[in-house]
Amino acid sequence: MNRRTVLKSAAVAAGAAALPLPALSAPSGGGRLKQSVCYWTYQKWYPNLDDFCKEAARIGLKGIDLVTPEQYATVKKHGLTPAMTAASGANTIPIGLNRTENHEKVLEVLRSDINAAADAGVPNVITFSGNRKGMPDGEGLENCAVGLNKIKGYAEEKGVTVNLELLNSKVNHKDYMADHTAWGVELMKRVNSPKIKLLYDIYHMQIMEGDLIRTIRDNIAFIGHFHTGGNPGRHEIDDTQEVNWKAVARAIADLNFQGFVAHEFIPVNTPPIKSLEQAFEICTV
Repeated sequence: MNRRTVLKSAAVAAGAAALPLPALSAPSGGGRLKQSVCYWTYQKWYPNLDDFCKEAARIGLKGIDLVTPEQYATVKKHGLTPAMTAASGANTIPIGLNRTENHEKVLEVLRSDINAAADAGVPNVITFSGNRKGMPDGEGLENCAVGLNKIKGYAEEKGVTVNLELLNSKVNHKDYMADHTAWGVELMKRVNSPKIKLLYDIYHMQIMEGDLIRTIRDNIAFIGHFHTGGNPGRHEIDDTQEVNWKAVARAIADLNFQGFVAHEFIPVNTPPIKSLEQAFEICTV
């Protein structure tokens, strides 16, 4: 069972407690951040990607996250960027680059993802550390550095950024190794490539360490992409949870961040698209 299966199940369970969300005026502008949305979080309500892209474009979003190469054309048809390629094959959350025996199969998938992304003008692909399974963090760090150093030249040649995601190991992804910013930053320093970055998932890092704005400011050079999600529960980024999202969005924009900030929350309000409108407005700074 992977992250997306677990969270989709959670969304179904939470649906019974859904509360109406007041209607918002039509979003406009978008401010200084390029906002995106992870398709899987809305796929339950929009099984047809074309329909969802119409809504995303209407709201003012600039991209759709975690889509496959087969979905690129649909996203681009609506003037949106496929902002990040979905993980596939051997490139998964629990099976990552922290074990050298995984390198060949994971790097093969990454090369394929990079090729497809480069051909379509897609800026980002995703990868993972993998789970610890008893391995010391220092050993896993070194192994991830070896793996990423093998792929960085290819990513640089193709102009595609490989983003290693930081996830929490407390709630959603027990035993995941890349669960703190400091570990990820040290990895980025050992690889030292403009096309190898961190996917800083704000929801996950709020759970693990908090201190979001200071951490983002201190480490923005190593971050290539952001994900959002309200804590607790990974639902709307509104005043029902503990992060001041307007302040976080402003801090990212003040750093002149040029990548995407992608919403990855599971809506529980109705209608769910209003939650995306609301998130867009909150992060319009």
